[in-house]
Amino acid sequence: VQLQASGGGLVQPGGSLRLSCLASGNFFSVNDMGWYRQAPGKQRELVASVTSGGSTNYADSVKGRFTISRDNAKKTVYLQMNSLKPEDTAVYYCREAIFGSWGQGTLVTVSS
Repeated sequence: VQLQASGGGLVQPGGSLRLSCLASGNFFSVNDMGWYRQAPGKQRELVASVTSGGSTNYADSVKGRFTISRDNAKKTVYLQMNSLKPEDTAVYYCREAIFGSWGQGTLVTVSS
């Protein structure tokens, strides 16, 4: 399974971005997917996850601001990020659960 993340960029505090992660292969619809992030000098952390059945889970720091979703027909998982804060600045990675593959990461910078 290969994952290709996109959608990062520079945004002002309070702004929004939507990240996308396109998966290859035939297992997407039965695969649990997650978004992680790693800020400079910090460990990689789970931001949000969605199971194959559509159940979602969020880190406390993003609850109410971020929404994870999936489109099985497009083999894509999304992360809608609203009310962005400077502390959300990080490289964001998607990951699939069956084989443990990671996407290449996309940089999100929240700054005025």
